[in-house]
Amino acid sequence: MKFSVVVFPGSNSDYDAFYAASFVLGEDAALVWHKDTDLQGADVVILPGGFAHGDYLRTGAIARFSPIMASVKAFADRGGPVLGICNGFQVLLEAGMLPGAMVRNDRIKFVSRLVPVRVEHTDTPFTAACKSQQVLHLPIAHGEGNYYASPEVLSELEQHRQVIFRYADPLGVVAPEHNPNGSLNNIAGICNRQRNVVGLMPHPERAAEAQLGSADGRVIFASAVQALASLSR
Repeated sequence: MKFSVVVFPGSNSDYDAFYAASFVLGEDAALVWHKDTDLQGADVVILPGGFAHGDYLRTGAIARFSPIMASVKAFADRGGPVLGICNGFQVLLEAGMLPGAMVRNDRIKFVSRLVPVRVEHTDTPFTAACKSQQVLHLPIAHGEGNYYASPEVLSELEQHRQVIFRYADPLGVVAPEHNPNGSLNNIAGICNRQRNVVGLMPHPERAAEAQLGSADGRVIFASAVQALASLSR
């Protein structure tokens, strides 16, 4: 299978995602420039972390207009799995592919550290190899990772099981004191109603090998391989 990683000006985790897919998992992978319109035969699309277009205006606000995004949307509309990581999550929000928005961290500081994240649901292409309530130790690195949505949207997300990851403690306990940025309901990641588009603020690609301090992120990429393999049976 093939992973296509979109590269925006200012992306800084594009090669990390490429490396995780190709060298760690051994799958085919390609880097796709944001001005292109061809996803190069992608089976999975990844919007990586970084600072697309310098995060001018708002995080992801300019990247949403990149030519490649029309192809990403069409791919998602056909049911193709799309993963937005950190800045890529912000791009998905700005593009309307996921509901809600990101605002400044409640501590008004850039946060960079390894955090426990609890997997809420395993019926997405990026959690298929996880266990329900599994705790993953993943790094975060953001200044605007505070997820916000209106009460109505938040209620719908919870009702339709669209909250996929929550910040927790190492035992999986979700509480305000384990929230690193002020995100509503300790939300670390969500999916769309069709469950094929997932965005999360933590960086699984930076935790794909034990030498990095955690290999827990590998399961996110392995999930996509497992999910697509099950469809082809």
